[in-house]
Amino acid sequence: MSAITAPLLTVHLRQPTFAFLVSVDSRRRFPIFPRSHSTVSVLRDSYHGLEPLRASKNGPITESSTVTFENDEESDLTTFVVRTRNRIGLLRVIAKVFKVLGVRIERAIVEFEGEFFVKKFFVTDSNGKKIEDGEDLDRIEKALLEAIGGGGAAETVAASTRGVVVRRGGLLEDVAGDRRAKAERMFELMDVFLKNDPINLEKDILYHVEYTVARSRFNFDDFEAYQALSHSVRDRLIERWHDTQQYFKKKDPKRLYFLSLEFLMGRSLSNSVINLGIRDQYAAALRQLGFEFEVLAEQEGDAALGNGGLARLSACQMDSLATLDYPAMGYGLRYQYGLFRQIILDGFQHEQPDYWLNFGNPWEIERVHVSYAVKVEAVAYDNPIPGYGTRNTINLRLWAAKPSGQYDMESYNTGDYINAVVNRQKAETISNVLYPDDRSYQGKELRLKQQYFFVSASLQDIIRRFKDVHDNFDDFPGKVALQLNDTHPSLAIVELMRVLVDEERLGWDRAWDIVCKTFCFTTHTVLPEALEKIPVDLLGSLLPRHLQIIYDINFNFVEELKKRIGLDYSRLSLMSIVEEGAVKNIRMANLSIVCCHTVNGVSRVHAELLKKRVFKRRWIVVSNPNLCALVSKWLGTEAWICNVDLLAGLQEFASNPDLQQEWKMVKTVNKMRLAEYIEAMSGVKVSLDAMFDVQIKRIHEYKRQLLNILGIIHRYDCIKNMEKSDKRKVVPRVCILGGKAAPGYEIAKKIIKLCHAVAEKVNNDADIGDLLKLVFIPDYNVSVAELVIPGSDLSQHISTAGHEASGTGSMKFLMNGCLLLATADGSTVEIIDEIGADNMFLFGAKMNEVSTLRDKGAALKVPLQFARVVRMVRDGYFGFKDYFKSLCDTVEDGRDFYLLGHDFSSYLETQAAADRAFVDQEKWTRMSILSTAGSGRFSSDRTIEEYAEKTWGIEPCKCPS
Repeated sequence: MSAITAPLLTVHLRQPTFAFLVSVDSRRRFPIFPRSHSTVSVLRDSYHGLEPLRASKNGPITESSTVTFENDEESDLTTFVVRTRNRIGLLRVIAKVFKVLGVRIERAIVEFEGEFFVKKFFVTDSNGKKIEDGEDLDRIEKALLEAIGGGGAAETVAASTRGVVVRRGGLLEDVAGDRRAKAERMFELMDVFLKNDPINLEKDILYHVEYTVARSRFNFDDFEAYQALSHSVRDRLIERWHDTQQYFKKKDPKRLYFLSLEFLMGRSLSNSVINLGIRDQYAAALRQLGFEFEVLAEQEGDAALGNGGLARLSACQMDSLATLDYPAMGYGLRYQYGLFRQIILDGFQHEQPDYWLNFGNPWEIERVHVSYAVKVEAVAYDNPIPGYGTRNTINLRLWAAKPSGQYDMESYNTGDYINAVVNRQKAETISNVLYPDDRSYQGKELRLKQQYFFVSASLQDIIRRFKDVHDNFDDFPGKVALQLNDTHPSLAIVELMRVLVDEERLGWDRAWDIVCKTFCFTTHTVLPEALEKIPVDLLGSLLPRHLQIIYDINFNFVEELKKRIGLDYSRLSLMSIVEEGAVKNIRMANLSIVCCHTVNGVSRVHAELLKKRVFKRRWIVVSNPNLCALVSKWLGTEAWICNVDLLAGLQEFASNPDLQQEWKMVKTVNKMRLAEYIEAMSGVKVSLDAMFDVQIKRIHEYKRQLLNILGIIHRYDCIKNMEKSDKRKVVPRVCILGGKAAPGYEIAKKIIKLCHAVAEKVNNDADIGDLLKLVFIPDYNVSVAELVIPGSDLSQHISTAGHEASGTGSMKFLMNGCLLLATADGSTVEIIDEIGADNMFLFGAKMNEVSTLRDKGAALKVPLQFARVVRMVRDGYFGFKDYFKSLCDTVEDGRDFYLLGHDFSSYLETQAAADRAFVDQEKWTRMSILSTAGSGRFSSDRTIEEYAEKTWGIEPCKCPS
C-alpha cells in the first residue's frame, strides 16, 4: 500500500499564514523507520548545529519545553500539545517524527507566546482512528520531547541520552538557521536505505564501474566487476555501520575493545552478502549484466592480516560479536605485506612478500582525520563487520604507520629531501610486515616498536572516546572492557598505567585498580619456548618509562606473593614478571596474568576457567552451501545457523537411508571441487573413490606432520610389496598436506621438502596407481580452506599430547562432517565428550604419560616399522640423503622429543581402523552426520555469550530494525 497524503496542515500565526503537506506511511502503525533506526537521535542530530555537547549533571535544561497529550471523549482525534522555543525548521522536525511513527496529522494550530511556540496537533493512527493505547501515546510523547530538545545556545540533553553527539548552533541565529536548513535538506535527500532488489543493484554496480573504478560501463572485465560489486556491498555495510555507531553513542553501553595483532578475515565479499541476506539478489543482478557471482568472488584475494588459529579466532569472534549485537570494536595493524606467500620450487619452500594491497582493498575506509602521534602517525583504516540476521555492523579499526608531518616539514625546510624520504620509509616499516623475523636484535626492536605503536594508538582512541562523554576515570572499567588476544598487546597494560599516572595525574593505587578491572587475557600457547619475552635492555632503550612501571608492578606483586607463600625464592623466581639470567627478560605472559582480572586458556586441557569454542557458524554457509542446505532441509529450519543447539536434531536422522544418500552426494560434489583444484594446482589426478585424508596446519615439529609422512611411507612400502590380489583390498587414499614453515625454522622446511620428495616417488610409481597419492597444497589460506575442508573425509590432528593449545581447525572439519583422527590434545578432549570416542579415531600417549616417556630417552623402544621408514629416508630412498640427515636425527637416538617413535604403532593401528570404517559406507556416513550434529557446542557465538556475561560484563545493544 502506498503512502497517503494527509489533509492540509494549516499553521495559525500572528504573521501571514503558510501551509505545507505531510505525507504519512499508512502501512504500519508503530514504529516505521524508513532510514534510521534511532529516529529521534537522527532527527535531533540533523537539526542542531555542530559542536559536541555533554549532558548536564543536574539533568536536562528544557526551559519550559513540554509535550502533553489529550483524549477528549467527545472527539475522534488525539491532541498533542508541544510548547518549546521557536527555531527554523522545527515544524518540519515535528511533522517528521509523526510521519516516522505512522501518525496522521489531521489539523494543527500553532501560536506564539513570546519566544515560545505552542502547537496543537490533532492526530489519528494510520487507520484514521483515535490513538488510545497508553504505550503508543507514551512513545509518541517521548519521541517528540527528545526531538525538540531545548533551545538556543544553552541546549543540553537529559542524562538518559548521554553519549549522543548533540549539535548546537553558533551565536549567530542566521548561521545556525542556515546550518539547520542544510541539515534538514540533507536528511530529506538521505531519507531511505539503498534498495536491494536486482534492478537497483544492477544500477549500483554500473555506477561504481563508471565512477569508482572509472571504466566504461560497456567495457569492463571480471576484476573490475568485482571491484564495483564490492563497493556496492560496502555502501550497504556503511549504512548499517553508521546506524549502529549512532545507536551505541546514544545508549552509551559498556563496550568491548578486542586487541589483537592478527585477524585472519579471509575474503569479505561472500561473507558480507550472506550476512546482509542479499546474496541471491546480487547473483540475479550480476547474471543480467553477464557475470557470475562465484567467478567474481574468486577475484578477491585473502586479507593477509594473520596466520593460524589465533588469527582465525579473532575473525570468528568479531563475526559473533556483531551477530549477537554486542557493542564491540576490534583493533589491529594494517600490514602492508602480511606474513609471506609460500612458493614451492623443486619441493623447497621459498618466501615472497604477500603484496595483498597492491590492487587496493575495497572493504576498508581510510580515516585520514583519525590519527594519533606515536613518534610516527598512526592512521586509522576502518573495516565494517556485519552481523548475521541483524542490522548491527561493528568496526575493525586497523592502524597504518605514516611519517609525522612535523618531521617531514623540518626536513623540507632544511632542504634535506632525501632524509624526508628515508624517514617516511622508516615510519611505514612499523606496520609493513606481520611477524618480522625477530632472530636478530633489529628484528626484536622492530617487533617491539610494532607492538607499542599498536597499543598506544588503540588506547588513545579508546580514551578519547571515553572522555567525549565521561570525565571521571573511576567510570572507566564500567564503560570499557579490554581483551588481550595473546601476549602481543600486553604493553597496553603498561601504557594505560602510564597514561593514568603521568597524564591524567591519578595516584598509583587508584590507577592500578582501574587497570586490573579493565583488562582480560587469553593465552594461545602452552609451549615455554613460545611464550613471549622482551629483553630488558631493549625495552629500557626504547621505552624506559614503561620498564620503570613494569618494575614497580613486579615489586608490588612479589611483595604480595611473599605474604602468601613466604620466602620460597624458586617459586618467586618462576612467577616473577622479570626473568633473571644471562639475558634479563620481561615475561609478557606473567605481566598479563598479574594485571588482568580474568585469564583464559583456549581449551579445557590447558585452562579450566573457560572452555574456548571458536568455530564461526556462518563459515559453513560460505564454504559448504550444499551441506548447509541439506542440514536446513532435514531440520526443517535455517535457525540452526544462529541457534547452534538445533544441530543436535540431526542425531535422530543419522541412520536414515535417505539422509545418508543425500549426505554422500553432497560430499561427492565437494570432493569433485577439491579434486579439480588439486589437478589444476599440481597436475595430479586423484580418484573420487579414495579417502581424502587431510592435515592442514602450520608446519611444526609438535604438530607432527613428520609422523604423518612416515605413516604414508609405511603405507607405500606395504602396497609396493603386496601381491596383486592383496592390493584389491587396499582402501585408496589421497593424502593432502599443507601449511607454512616459519622462514627461520629449518626442520619445518625439511619436513615440507620430504613431503614433496615422497610425493614424487609415490605419485609416479605405476605399481601404486590410484591406491595412494600425496599432495602438498602451497600457500594455504582461508579461501583454500573453503575448498579443502568441505571435501575432506578424514582430518588428522596428531600433535603430541599437551602441546596443542586448542587446534581450532578440528572444529571446522567436525562441522563439515569430516571424521577426526587425533590425539587427546587441545580441543579434541572436548570433542570426545561431545560426539563420543566411538565416532573418532584416537591414538597415542596421554598427556600425563608424556613426561615419563621422555625421561626414558634412548631406552624407549620403538617399533621395527618406525625404524624401517626412518632408515628409508636416511639411506636416500627418496633422494636428498645428506639434506634429510638432520631431520632423521630429531627422531632417533633418544632425541625423539615429540614421541613419534612411541606413538607410531598406535598410529598405524588407528589408520587401519579408519580404513575398515571407510569400507562400511553406511557406518562412515553415520559417523559423519553425528560429527556435524555434535559440533554445535564449539560455536564462537556460544563462547562470546559466555565471555560477555562472565568476563567482559557487556550486554547486547541491538540497533532497531
